[in-house]
Amino acid sequence: VQLQASGGGLVQPGGSLRLSCAASGRPFSSYALGWFRQGPGKEREFVAGIGWSGDITIYSESLKGRFTISKDDTKDTVFLQMNSLKPEDAAVYYCAADSARWATTFNRDRAAYWGKGTLVTVSS
Repeated sequence: VQLQASGGGLVQPGGSLRLSCAASGRPFSSYALGWFRQGPGKEREFVAGIGWSGDITIYSESLKGRFTISKDDTKDTVFLQMNSLKPEDAAVYYCAADSARWATTFNRDRAAYWGKGTLVTVSS
């Protein structure tokens, strides 16, 4: 699976952004997908994941309630809706596919097929 994230940009604190990650190369619908981020001077951290069917979603506890992951198999795209953004949410956001097909829950330890990231800046 080849992945390409987009939708990043500059947003004011309290604002919203929706990131997209388009996939190609393999049957998108059979893969669980996830989002990660890496802020300046920080390690990469898990943000959210969604199972292959879209039924099961998981989130970083610190982000639950503000971020929502979803997927559209007709567009081979996974989304990350980010609301109430804070300066500490600024990071490069990456999408990744689970290396196992048909995973009901995204397994962050099996994250593979990384896409190029998209930069999110939160500043007034």
